[in-house]
Amino acid sequence: MSAEIVKKKLILSFSPELAELPITYHLVKDFDLVVNILRAQISPEKEGRLMLELEGEKGKLERGISYLQSNKIRVDSLEKELFHDKELCVNCGLCVGVCASRALVLDENDELKFIKEKCVMCGICVKVCPRRAFKIEL
Repeated sequence: MSAEIVKKKLILSFSPELAELPITYHLVKDFDLVVNILRAQISPEKEGRLMLELEGEKGKLERGISYLQSNKIRVDSLEKELFHDKELCVNCGLCVGVCASRALVLDENDELKFIKEKCVMCGICVKVCPRRAFKIEL
């Protein structure tokens, strides 16, 4: 019987003194996890934030998260979901221009398509949409 493979999107927050800790290296090497960094922000002398997706065997993923927490890294689950109201949307494309992950695209008929798997929940599309066709909910 094979182990259950799971994926989790997480936001890691850490203090400046932990910024040089090779956490992704340890997640890959020690816990055999696939790490996909979705977004990173590290400012000198400020808190760092790392949004990533981890994939691996359920037990290894849980041990990897425990490793992070034991190193005083705050781990928050990214269980938000972006909702696109197609009835409000007029396919203006403003959201496409600001979507760095390319989760929002216009198709060959100039209709907006949302590719959920690519979304990193940055929320910029929510802010720029003049029709308020996007909502992020927990």
